[in-house]
Amino acid sequence: MKKGMDNDGQNGHRNLAFAMEEADQTEHRENPRRSISECSDASKETNTRSTWNNGLEFLMSCIAMSIGFGNIWRFPFTAYENGGGVFLIPYIIVLFLVGKPFYYMEMIIGQFSSYSSLKVWSVSPAFAGVGWSQFCSTVALMTYYSSLMAITLFFLVASFSAELPWAKCREEWRDYCIDSSNKIDGNNINNISAFAELFDKNQRRSSAELYFLKVVLQEKDTIDDGIGLPDWKLMVCLFVSWLSVVLITFRGVKSSGKASYFLAIFPYIILISLLVRAVTLEGAGNGILFFVTPQWSKLLEPTVWYAAVTQCFFSLSVCFGAIITYSSHNDFKHNIYRDAMIVTSLDTLTSFMAGCTIFGILGNLAHEMGMEDIDKVVKSGAGLAFISYPDAIAKFNFLPQLFAVLFFVMMFVLGVGSIVGMVSGIISSLKEKLPNVEIWKIVVSVCLMGFAVSTIYVTPGGQFLLALVDYYGTSFVVFVLAFFEITALTWVYGK
Repeated sequence: MKKGMDNDGQNGHRNLAFAMEEADQTEHRENPRRSISECSDASKETNTRSTWNNGLEFLMSCIAMSIGFGNIWRFPFTAYENGGGVFLIPYIIVLFLVGKPFYYMEMIIGQFSSYSSLKVWSVSPAFAGVGWSQFCSTVALMTYYSSLMAITLFFLVASFSAELPWAKCREEWRDYCIDSSNKIDGNNINNISAFAELFDKNQRRSSAELYFLKVVLQEKDTIDDGIGLPDWKLMVCLFVSWLSVVLITFRGVKSSGKASYFLAIFPYIILISLLVRAVTLEGAGNGILFFVTPQWSKLLEPTVWYAAVTQCFFSLSVCFGAIITYSSHNDFKHNIYRDAMIVTSLDTLTSFMAGCTIFGILGNLAHEMGMEDIDKVVKSGAGLAFISYPDAIAKFNFLPQLFAVLFFVMMFVLGVGSIVGMVSGIISSLKEKLPNVEIWKIVVSVCLMGFAVSTIYVTPGGQFLLALVDYYGTSFVVFVLAFFEITALTWVYGK
């Protein structure tokens, strides 16, 4: 037995604690009549399992997967909504007590077993449902995530216009719309009153908000009569989004690993450029102070701690199986502790940088509109990226199209990096179940299925379904999966 364990360590793959085939191999030796086909298939699978070209590809892929939409628009708004700077206290505590250990643990079991998030549960077959639940949650997440990429791509294409299409009100909106490109004139009382009316009355909206709701989403007030048919422009953007995923993952980690350098590094070049521009805008300091100023009364509220845990899990992408799958392609002796610390620390730093960038620009937006209360220019959720930021960009004097293009290119690349990790986890799991099927066929099938399901989110009523799936399919369920995962590994296998 010890000799077998030594051989496994030298080969850099499966540890016998996870390899359920060991018992089968013993039985095969004792029973020569048993078919040797299963042993042959298992051996073939082990020998042909793809690996990263080098350790840096694994690190870059983890960064590209973990840094995504959650850092750019979800963290800034979540922090602002839950006490501003005081939110960083529970978030950092949760990061060190839960986030980092969980991320490291998933890397360990993936690298230790060289199995995907489905097959790794041979460690405790009674908890195999955890792997399948993670599989289903990942499918739900990647389908609605791609719809956000489609919206991002829509805005990106629109940003190349001679004039930003959301900067001016359309003729049919004139009765209840104010141009986003308008700036406040401190000496014009009527102008100040107009902007006050914009935010104090529900019937008055900015052209950026109306463009997002009526042109991009074509959103319905209710879905009592159905969700409607998808918009063809968003369908094209959705198709392009999935096509980019196919081109990156068609050879598994061999191709996605090469793309990881661009997917991980390029967004930081743009984010740093936007941050430098944001902090030099008038009023940016007030916006950043608004973001980081602590509201100490919120520190003892349970909802703040719940938000910290949710944000930590969502941002790091733990408990969805992708980290286990990525690390399963590592060499057995790869230094994953170093990589886990780098990724989790960089994720937090990126979230803080994005918060300062977004709220710096929102501070400038409030300044241009003559408002001291920045709270009135902040939109919740995806509206922060698709309403507040475009609204602020429309007021830029110098090349607003350039900064719009930079922002939405960054958002799209971040989205691709994250969804590639999700799709890779699905592909690796299916490849283990279907070892004789070529990898590119699995990739195309998964992406076609993802595209078909994603179309429901680009319908006029799609945002209602997105909110439902987000809460019940990917947000709330992650705590249940985390509980069973840690129970299985520490109280069942760990015993």
